[in-house]
Amino acid sequence: MDRLKAEGIPMNTKYLVELSDEQRQHLEKLTSSGTCSARQMKRAHILLKSDRSACWSYEQIAEAFDVSDVTIAKVRKTFVEQGLEVALQRKKPEREYEHSLDGEGEAHLIALACSEPPAGRDRWSLRLLRDRLVKLGHVESISHETVRRTLKKTNSNRG
Repeated sequence: MDRLKAEGIPMNTKYLVELSDEQRQHLEKLTSSGTCSARQMKRAHILLKSDRSACWSYEQIAEAFDVSDVTIAKVRKTFVEQGLEVALQRKKPEREYEHSLDGEGEAHLIALACSEPPAGRDRWSLRLLRDRLVKLGHVESISHETVRRTLKKTNSNRG
């Protein structure tokens, strides 16, 4: 601890970032190439400036890259505990969403959307399609937003 104090590292810094030459070169190449996402770029900058050799404080990093102390701490923690590649990547959502429509359901929806609209209507609305899918028994329940996304994904036109 005395060594850290002598080197000017704040005592409340729990996760010390020490980049190898190879890691530093990789991050510098990443930040200079501009071929990665903005999130990866920001995380790479945070890691470069968090390296012990850089001697940047939380406040300097936060101000320079417009991030919060919490973001800096999370990036540092992830780097120390899980490594460079994990620290650069976006965390995958923990929740798995069940799809309302399988391939067969999507096919029925598209066929329905391409068919003649009900009497008295010029075209199918999303809610009419939703209601008809439920009535025909293709799904138990579905939102009109799921109908919209599915039709958009398949480039179907209701008009």
